[in-house]
Amino acid sequence: MRLTFPHMGLLSLPVETLLNGLGHEAVLAPPTNKRTFELGAKYAPEGACLPFKINLGNFIEALEQGAEGILMGGGLGPCRFGYYAQIQRQILADLGYKFQLFLFEPLGGERQELSRTLRLLLGKVPLSRAAAVFRLAWQKIRWIDQGNALLRFMLPRCIDQGKAQRSYEQFLAAMRREEKMKNLSFHYRQLAAELRANRRPEGEPPLRVKLIGEIYMVLEPRVNFHLEMLLGEMGVEVVRNMSISQWLEEHLFGFFYPHHRRRTILLSEPFLSAFVGGHGRETIAEMVDAGVNRLDGVIQVLPFTCMPEIVAQSITPAVSAAYQLPILTLVLDEHSAEAGVRTRLEAFVDLLRRRRTGNKGARRVFPGALG
Repeated sequence: MRLTFPHMGLLSLPVETLLNGLGHEAVLAPPTNKRTFELGAKYAPEGACLPFKINLGNFIEALEQGAEGILMGGGLGPCRFGYYAQIQRQILADLGYKFQLFLFEPLGGERQELSRTLRLLLGKVPLSRAAAVFRLAWQKIRWIDQGNALLRFMLPRCIDQGKAQRSYEQFLAAMRREEKMKNLSFHYRQLAAELRANRRPEGEPPLRVKLIGEIYMVLEPRVNFHLEMLLGEMGVEVVRNMSISQWLEEHLFGFFYPHHRRRTILLSEPFLSAFVGGHGRETIAEMVDAGVNRLDGVIQVLPFTCMPEIVAQSITPAVSAAYQLPILTLVLDEHSAEAGVRTRLEAFVDLLRRRRTGNKGARRVFPGALG
């Protein structure tokens, strides 16, 4: 079956491997672009958040390329993500598209939907073959996330940042093509060697800023204006705990990885003791972690109208005051512009540099919204 799925960061690499390996055909929507934004904004409800609109645009572009089925995640709790698939299915049907929708519901949700999706994916593939494909896709996720973390650490420390980014793109291309699990570590080591050879002599350590917020906005560079690369080019090391592998460990395989949830509850409890949906509680936990580990600052990214992140944003002043931690909040929608985001980032980074050099006047909370 020809299957598509929404873009979100590096998700397409392991999912493409999984679908093709199980005998299906992965139909990748074009990389998120201006038309994707326009399609999503045109057909989605006006009050829908930006991830909903971009997902919808991805689906329309993939269906235009001949996709027969859509793979989509489900969700629990107050976040509207749990309703994305049902509303998007109705919108696409009203537009005249013919397709089937398959949901990856979390284990606490509709198990019937999850079972139906797994039956489709596995089909008549031998169990040994399916297990090998799942292992390959999982290991790709793990190595890709490690490669991304390495780039975020090395980019502000590289002599030639353009060369470092090209090395990373070559690493991703190699990981996409790779069909043998034993070779995945080789591609990572090659990336590490190239980045080490490009490293400048040790000097003043770069600023360290944690990137937090709603998972889609944090992980999808074409929606957050390539925040990680922009900050790296400004000489800032981006610290990010949230990743595809971490999300899967916590939400799909939580029984085997209980430490993620325990850590979130432990860190967020003094400021937010209740589950508010989405990644609201995780946002507070990561703010606290940044304060405890004395990072230079935090950037929270969220889509306009996102209830869980708005709750977290309201607690930001308390966390900032408790840890003397500068926090910049970026609220993005389809009307946001790269120039405005860059200007705010430059001002925030300048604030952090002055604060590090002892300018006490720069020790202030840096909230706000970007329209």
